[in-house]
Amino acid sequence: MFTTLETGHPTDRTAAPPSGLPPDLPPRPTDAQLRAMDKSEARELSDALFERLAGLGRETRAYSYVRGTIIELNMPLVRFIAARFRYRAEDMDDILQVGTIGLIKAVDGYDPQRGVEFVTYAIPTIAGAIKRFFRDTSWPVRVPRSMQELYLTVARGSDLLEQDLGRLPHPDEIAEGLDLTEAQVIEGLVAGRVYHPDSLDALRDQDADETGSALLDRLGDCDPGIELAEFRIAVRPLLAQLPRRDQTVLKLRFWDGWTQSEIAERIGVSQMHVSRLLTATLVRLREQLEDREAPGWADRPGQED
Repeated sequence: MFTTLETGHPTDRTAAPPSGLPPDLPPRPTDAQLRAMDKSEARELSDALFERLAGLGRETRAYSYVRGTIIELNMPLVRFIAARFRYRAEDMDDILQVGTIGLIKAVDGYDPQRGVEFVTYAIPTIAGAIKRFFRDTSWPVRVPRSMQELYLTVARGSDLLEQDLGRLPHPDEIAEGLDLTEAQVIEGLVAGRVYHPDSLDALRDQDADETGSALLDRLGDCDPGIELAEFRIAVRPLLAQLPRRDQTVLKLRFWDGWTQSEIAERIGVSQMHVSRLLTATLVRLREQLEDREAPGWADRPGQED
């Protein structure tokens, strides 16, 4: 079927090499030819191409052409390995792209002189690239790679022990089986919580208190009284520095709930003047509160509340 590899004269079933390349280069199979090729034919063609590739300089155009042909020829291998991960949440196009990168690394690192078939060398290289992709991108929170690997080791060890013991193993039992310290096992288990985070809408376990309540309903909130207490402590010395009339206006307005008209009648000024007094006083207090060097924020040991 591929006698043109030996003669260098392409038939209508193959695509001739582009002009400017050595005439003895094997023709690149067409898409239809690749689809019709069985495994033995693909393996035989790859071996022939690798032999030809070994005699070409890496900087030459001919090397790039033969290398590209080998990559296209082995793309079904990438699709075969990627199909193992089709149930993952990641898009299949992304998995194929990563697998193709692994194939390219396999082609560049393969040495036919070692006596190992290319498929044997390429499969773990492609699968490893895809697995690293999942390891580096599927964690919702980025953690160091060493912690990811520790979690995977602990998880595999825990699964094996669970089968033998018939129950979930304790951290000290996992540590003994993996030749790790108990602290390392606990670190791996904590890292696993990041890999499988709980949803805020997840319901509480049936055997726990408040059965059926979501985690979001049980999260705490900031106590507004704490912020208010801090504000009162900070503003108290600033209020003491205000003129007596300004203090009276603030007290009547914000503590006693008087209207501006009532305050104006009380202190004998117009309502507009009360409005200006309030605005100016509040601006001055706000500026002083934002200044951490102001007396209200400074440490004042012994100051009575």
